[in-house]
Amino acid sequence: MLVKIKATEPQAAFLNLKCKFPAFVAGFGTGKSEVMCNDALLDSIEGGSDSLIAMYEPTYDLVRLILAPRMEEKLIDWGVRYKYNKSENIIYTSNGQLGDFVLRTLDNPSRIVGYESFRAKIDELDTLKKEHALEAWTKIIARNRQKPKTYKNTSGKPCNTVAAFTTPEGFRFVYDRWKRDPKDGYEMIQAATTSNPFLPDDYVDSLRASYPSQLIEAYIKGEFVNLQGGTVYRVFDRRLNSTDITEKAGETLHIGMDFNVGKMSAIVHVERSGNPVAVAELFGLLDTDEMIAEINRLYGDHYICVYPDSSGKNRKSVNASETDITKLEDAGYSLYYDSTNPFVRDRINAMNAMLCNGQGERRYLINTNRCPRYTDDLEQQVYNKHGEPDKAHDNDHMPDAGGYYIAYAFPIIKPVSSVGFQWAT
Repeated sequence: MLVKIKATEPQAAFLNLKCKFPAFVAGFGTGKSEVMCNDALLDSIEGGSDSLIAMYEPTYDLVRLILAPRMEEKLIDWGVRYKYNKSENIIYTSNGQLGDFVLRTLDNPSRIVGYESFRAKIDELDTLKKEHALEAWTKIIARNRQKPKTYKNTSGKPCNTVAAFTTPEGFRFVYDRWKRDPKDGYEMIQAATTSNPFLPDDYVDSLRASYPSQLIEAYIKGEFVNLQGGTVYRVFDRRLNSTDITEKAGETLHIGMDFNVGKMSAIVHVERSGNPVAVAELFGLLDTDEMIAEINRLYGDHYICVYPDSSGKNRKSVNASETDITKLEDAGYSLYYDSTNPFVRDRINAMNAMLCNGQGERRYLINTNRCPRYTDDLEQQVYNKHGEPDKAHDNDHMPDAGGYYIAYAFPIIKPVSSVGFQWAT
């Protein structure tokens, strides 16, 4: 089979690596998924019809929505007949020159059993915590020992290789293995978003407008940067994000709310020119009943929209049979929430992007005089030794409350990179 692939310089450099453990570490829009699928297909040709290529995603949804459709698309483009068994998550090919592909997840490494792979590909390995990534990596290497009868070494690679494809997510597993102290066989290609000439002209500008400034080095330039040390809301500036705006009579209010017995928290917002403004804070109320009473006392003439902690649909207030969320609904408020809370990282990124994005725009303003505790907490909350937002000093409740509103109403939307992206086979 003669295959021609049109690739960017970093993609071509990766495909030509001959090491045991290659890595493609790159920003958004650099074609990580495309180069992973092409690498898998090329390895399958080398392994022959007896080979099994293992491909891994962090979650089942990514297998179902991203990896499987992309592999099917590539096989069709290459003119390869195949059958995708969804119950087994295996793609069987009907071609004497290619083997099969097993699609698995990283969420439970103990389930990586029952098969041997010729070569393996891991997508977004660095989104996992270090301990989880290490466990998954160890399991995958252990399964990666197949020696196909049809294998012919045509590339000069070692027989069994494991490749990682990821956006850099701070100083995590990939940084330790491929950057800080790489052992023999660990080689890495880093790629910036700007290395892909097939992207829409406004793609990079869209990223800068969507993401907080500290993520630009990682998500555009593909560099390892500190995403967890220091303060959580590091771009917040009490002077530059400050305003004296207050609510107007009868104006719609957008209230982010966090549920904690004795420490009920809410941040009251208005919207000006489509952007959020925090105009008041409520903290220290006993339970949801007291919070409702206080909101009605202060804002009885306003239309109230509440953006609560989604876990409130299961949690019951003190001495009550109703859940926190049903109480808010019974109070006549309009509620906005998803079935589960956003990932903590996504909520924090949404907050930081509104506080100051990569273009230096501060779209989230806070009336610091009327929100003194919220202001202090945004300045003072730090990451703990596990790389998670610290919850030991009670300065997490109010940023969480404000964050539920921001993450729901102003989520980070990753620009589509597939438009204009061309691969030729």
